[in-house]
Amino acid sequence: MAGHRWALLGLALLAMSTATAQDSFNSNPPPRGERGPAAPAAPATPATPTAPVAPATHPSAVVAAERQDFGIAASDRLHTGAMHGPTPSSIPGAQLITTQGLVELLKIAAGRVLVFDVLGSHERLPGALNAVPAHQPGSFDDAVQREFGQYLQQVTQGQKDRPLVFYCQSTQCWMSYNAALRASRMGYSQVLWYRGGIEAWKAAGQRVQGPGAVGR
Repeated sequence: MAGHRWALLGLALLAMSTATAQDSFNSNPPPRGERGPAAPAAPATPATPTAPVAPATHPSAVVAAERQDFGIAASDRLHTGAMHGPTPSSIPGAQLITTQGLVELLKIAAGRVLVFDVLGSHERLPGALNAVPAHQPGSFDDAVQREFGQYLQQVTQGQKDRPLVFYCQSTQCWMSYNAALRASRMGYSQVLWYRGGIEAWKAAGQRVQGPGAVGR
């Protein structure tokens, strides 16, 4: 039943409300030419044009902000407190990736990298798949974990070594931390936590996908 329910949710349209989108995996539309939430062979072609945001902050400043140590101890347990607040500078079972590292990774392994939006805002990284429900606290054997596992199994086509990138808002957001922990616990070997999130992406002058974007 859970797999059937996930399959239906995976076909939801981008026109769904934000609240609904945050309750289902992959509620953004599949890449053009595909049906359902199958793993893209290359970064998904955005449903809407993308455009650069504000002028880029100096790269060194972006990296410094992304690696800032707030003195929060890393934990291999799902975060149960407020989802917006200072985060650790590392994560057990996964690897922290900076904007610079992510940009390079998308260049050299574009066909294998899957990027997951765990925030659910009106803007997202181009081609990002929805994984907002995976931020929830709980346990590694709860219903969220089972449905998330079915989702990842499908979009990765069962390849546990696919690079999986999880992001949310910023270094002050735990949502992607929880999602990365969940994926790591399932045995995925290339789990990457993009701690800087969409704020760091925009600060670096990278393009975002969203209703207000205008292409060149």
